[in-house]
Amino acid sequence: MEGVLNRRHLLQTLAVAGLGAGPLLLLRTLADEHATSGTRMVAAIFFDSYATAALRSALRYAGDDGFVASLPQLLHARVNASYDNVIWNTWFTANSEESIVTTPQGRHVVVVVHGGGIFATPDRLERSYRANLDRLNPDGLTGQYAAKITPREARDLLDRGKLPDGSTIPMYAYNEISQGITEAPMQHGIVLDYQLAKKSTSGYELFRNLRRDPLMIARAGGPEAAEAYLDKAAARHGTRRMGSFHPFNRIDPDQPQTRLLNLGGNQGGLNSEGNDQGLGLGYDLDWGISGNNGLVDMARYVAVAPRDPAKSLQHLDFEL
Repeated sequence: MEGVLNRRHLLQTLAVAGLGAGPLLLLRTLADEHATSGTRMVAAIFFDSYATAALRSALRYAGDDGFVASLPQLLHARVNASYDNVIWNTWFTANSEESIVTTPQGRHVVVVVHGGGIFATPDRLERSYRANLDRLNPDGLTGQYAAKITPREARDLLDRGKLPDGSTIPMYAYNEISQGITEAPMQHGIVLDYQLAKKSTSGYELFRNLRRDPLMIARAGGPEAAEAYLDKAAARHGTRRMGSFHPFNRIDPDQPQTRLLNLGGNQGGLNSEGNDQGLGLGYDLDWGISGNNGLVDMARYVAVAPRDPAKSLQHLDFEL
């Protein structure tokens, strides 16, 4: 599904064709870059039962001038979308991840990376999916199916924001983000104390508590973004709670590991306060935001890229 750019907002939106007037996110920097080039920014959803294939397709679509949407971008898209838009009515895999890392001083931290981190490439994902599951294999999965990361990957990410592909990203302490940094780029990392993250509820929590929850704020990319999303989510069905899941109460933090973040959604927003009616987790239940699972071999990404309307059938008027 593709959409058309509205260039006039700080965080731009995309109308999804055939799905009503609901937007998907676009950042101003990309919009400005292409504002006079005759191109439009469009979005597409890529689902595959094999997560590596979904990411590969999304990255191919985005190309060098586009991006695969992170969790803050997906949340912002929902804030600016109508509830009948597809962005609300199914689940998505975010281009965001949470890694458990130990500092040189022996302190455990959660490193939340938005916009592509250690697992931003299909090859790195594939390495974990295809790894020997022997517990001594440093490239495999943990007993709870999180992706193991090497001590060097953990150290590089924490010390310098360095990723396996050699690129670097800016890193922020949670205290900086909690003050409301407005100029953070699309791709960045947030370092949150493990014990602080561990105190967050893993389950369905009241919206008023999530507004000041450090993990929610880090996942949303800042307090204002978190508050805007929580307001919109609460108004959808007049619900009181939202799912916010993490694994920090049941894992070994001495094992460096990474999980991808996922955003729940379902048709109409019913059953958004938990499994009260005996329904299974899935399309029938909006389970909120989760970093609880390991590497699940299924993914649905959103990719955004510039396209020339003159070379596309999408924006042509057809005679009936």
